[in-house]
Amino acid sequence: MNALNLETVGLSSDRSKLVILDQTLLPNEIKYLELDDSEAIYEAIKKLRVRGAPAIGVAAAYGIYVLMRKHAGADKKDFASLFRKEKEYLNSARPTAVNLSWALRRMEGVMDDNISFMSIPELIDKLGTEADEIMREDISLSRSIGEHGFSLLHHGDGILTHCNAGTLATAKYGTALAPVYIALEHGWNDLHVYCDETRPLLQGARLSAFEMQTAGVDTTLICDNMASITMKRGRIDIVFVGADRVAANGDFANKIGTSGVAILAKYYGIPFYCLAPSSTIDMSIRSGEDIPIEERDPDEVTEMWYKHRMAPDGVKVFNPAFDVTDHSLVTGIITEKGIAYPPFDKAFERMGIV
Repeated sequence: MNALNLETVGLSSDRSKLVILDQTLLPNEIKYLELDDSEAIYEAIKKLRVRGAPAIGVAAAYGIYVLMRKHAGADKKDFASLFRKEKEYLNSARPTAVNLSWALRRMEGVMDDNISFMSIPELIDKLGTEADEIMREDISLSRSIGEHGFSLLHHGDGILTHCNAGTLATAKYGTALAPVYIALEHGWNDLHVYCDETRPLLQGARLSAFEMQTAGVDTTLICDNMASITMKRGRIDIVFVGADRVAANGDFANKIGTSGVAILAKYYGIPFYCLAPSSTIDMSIRSGEDIPIEERDPDEVTEMWYKHRMAPDGVKVFNPAFDVTDHSLVTGIITEKGIAYPPFDKAFERMGIV
């Protein structure tokens, strides 16, 4: 079994339900969920049953399409009102991942552009077509990101990644791990991927290590605090990580711990790349200071993975889901449009990212 063959997000055969792979159960159980109400879709995004910025965007697009199918009999005014209510509710599930709001805004634009002259059933079909296109685009651009990243690799390279930005985080291929899948297609079997476990939710241990191992890649799992000694011993040639939101100056938010990896890579002189679709770049915010950082349940730190609670009752817990890596630590940002190098704002402009 190869994780690349798993479908992360999609629709049921009759297109009435959002279908997601429940990533909270991996790697021990492969289970698909069929969702058709707003609370269940919200919960799936909030609780990381579907996760990874691009996959969240695809799930949101399909999700709001599924929800609006139920209102085929509404008049246009009510339909528009119900759409915006559902959009705002789903958008509140994860504040940091910009692809969530991006996909929902794109679906809203389809509604606004067509509602005056289309019947509601026609408009619903149009929304479904747009969601299909968002998914197709995600697969295409993820592959393109992978090809650009692959151009930086050499036979035998050791690659460090943090969290999960592989095929499970997108419709297919991924972002940070996409270059490895492209390398496999070229017959490269000598890369070595080191996966940070990524506390506290263990996406590196549960997801990235699972992906790479099932794909046949030489894979080593390390605790987050082992990255320094692994770099010091010369085992890491390049670092590839994903992003949930990139600011205009190249600062970016990714899973908590990413900024520490970037600092270590800078110290040891190891190239550090962020790989993300251009939809993740938010040119409306100047720097990482403007990126909202989600804080999550303290139980994720104190007891989520343990048979017994592993911290004193009542202890304070700080559990931010993301941190912001400063652009000065970033060698380059790889998008489907190419590789951006500093100054990033100028590079983004040349790429046509606005």
